[in-house]
Amino acid sequence: MDLRKLKTLIDLVSESNVSELEITEAEGKVRIVKSAGVPMMMQQPVMTMVAPGQSPAAAPLATAPETPVAAAVPGHAIKSPMVGTFYRSSSPGSAPFVEVGSVVKEGDTVCIIEAMKILNEIEADKSGTVTKILSENGQAVEYGQPLFMIE
Repeated sequence: MDLRKLKTLIDLVSESNVSELEITEAEGKVRIVKSAGVPMMMQQPVMTMVAPGQSPAAAPLATAPETPVAAAVPGHAIKSPMVGTFYRSSSPGSAPFVEVGSVVKEGDTVCIIEAMKILNEIEADKSGTVTKILSENGQAVEYGQPLFMIE
């Protein structure tokens, strides 16, 4: 993304009432979050683990641990792209987006994750049939946590 365009986006967020802005283009994805009146850019977190006496450049990259439930269930896991609160439906009285046995297509909304008072629709990243729902409605979820299993 062009640096001038990025600077313009940061200025727009800092001068407006918008608290979060996410833009996806062919070159990549940018997310700008305003925190305490100052915007800051966020990218996917990368964690490194460094042993005492080891240089950070030589440290292997850590990956999100897979939960035993997801490892025991065959199929593809739809994982949480963020930390937040998991909701199966758009409102408390509404029917859930998906149930066990529901057929989903890539791009279908499967749940909502509320993060910083913003409701983010989470879409299926693969087509298939929902075989297991791994999170409870209203439960806090972590980045990379499996939410659904599909085959």
